[in-house]
Amino acid sequence: MADIRTYNVVILGIAFLLLFTAFTTCGNIEQTVVKSLDNATFSGSGYHSLGIIYGVFSFANLFAPSVVAVIGPQFTMFVSGILYSGYIAVFITPSTWSFYLTSVLIGMGAALLWTAQGRFLVGNSDVSTINRNTAVFWALLQCSMLFGNLYVYIDWKGKTDISDRDRKTMFIALLVTSVLGTLCFLFLCKSSQAEEEDILSEEEGQSLLSSRLTLKQRASSAIKEAKMDFKTILHLFGTKTILLLSFSMAYSGLELSFYSGVYGTCIGATTRFGDSSKALIGISGIAVGIGEIVGGGLFGLVLKNNHFRRTSVVFLGMVVHFVAFYLIFLNIPNDAPLVFETSTKHNPYLSPSVPIAMLCSFLLGLGDSCFNTQLYSILGCVYSEQSIPAFAIFKFIQSVFAAVAFFYSGYLLLSWQLLTMVILGFMGTLCFFLVERMPSVSGDLSQY
Repeated sequence: MADIRTYNVVILGIAFLLLFTAFTTCGNIEQTVVKSLDNATFSGSGYHSLGIIYGVFSFANLFAPSVVAVIGPQFTMFVSGILYSGYIAVFITPSTWSFYLTSVLIGMGAALLWTAQGRFLVGNSDVSTINRNTAVFWALLQCSMLFGNLYVYIDWKGKTDISDRDRKTMFIALLVTSVLGTLCFLFLCKSSQAEEEDILSEEEGQSLLSSRLTLKQRASSAIKEAKMDFKTILHLFGTKTILLLSFSMAYSGLELSFYSGVYGTCIGATTRFGDSSKALIGISGIAVGIGEIVGGGLFGLVLKNNHFRRTSVVFLGMVVHFVAFYLIFLNIPNDAPLVFETSTKHNPYLSPSVPIAMLCSFLLGLGDSCFNTQLYSILGCVYSEQSIPAFAIFKFIQSVFAAVAFFYSGYLLLSWQLLTMVILGFMGTLCFFLVERMPSVSGDLSQY
């Protein structure tokens, strides 16, 4: 049975690798694609679409556990994969109404997908395998930032404008990748625990009527559990620890929106990079992915060997991001996030440098891994008995601020966006330090 569980974890990782190869690539290029559309009837914004996705995602997390408990994680992930594929398909023949409708649907699908993923991963792990299985899954997931963005670079190299043919070719390839990832969910097997429950049910001779009653009982139990979790969430929201950590969570949302959608658009709008400006969006995405992978592996080893405290890693993340923000401020035109034409009008302080731009992409990914790994770590340690509500709060705050950032990204100059992240990043780091200095928290963390 252990082999079946390992098989499930690998298939789950491959499914997410394919699905998010399509989605992360789409998010990285969609504002550039939208600006290049030769369609007078289309009035959508990639920033607004991503803002809707994260906004809906934040609130959909409140009911997602109940849905997953009733219909099961495997079917939930399959349906969510269909919603992801539908969003990507819209870009083949875009229209404003379908663009925003699928943005709402994928926001709900994302909440269901990640809730189901957590349940399925835990259900196929035990105390001795949970760390290994989590590492395998996240390693495969982070690779999703490499392949799709590499295709963007190869396909868009030397192109200053994205034609309808280029767009359709790109998104047909992404759609096929997304569909393949969705189909992978059908190849997941029941774990030994689920098989034992099925065998037990058959031995008890349950009829169709009793099965329906069981479904009602599962639904009632799921709703009751959701109510208890919601009460716990409200209680935790008022605690000093969560209030302080909320600044770090909020910052993670702002910088998530910046590296996943805004910075790539800025690079594509910087025409002084030459004919490769659009293709560099792909290389930027790859550099961010490498930073995430290096940071996740490095800080995993650091924490395992306990060479550094969590505050040291978070402080390093702040410094890394502040260096990246300063270089971006010098290297990228100030109006790059706002450009809806073919070129920027502002000149940066330095002559735009491709190596500096790619270094900043790497630093953005590296700094993001610093904050996220330590937030997951401290929440998992302090709230080991209330992990579901604690992580729901994290995702809620992160997603709300990511949504807000995407909405203002099309209106604020780059310098103001960077300044906003600097202020919140400093506050988030300071509050993280204060949390670790709290006696109750430091006592819980001393054993790790």
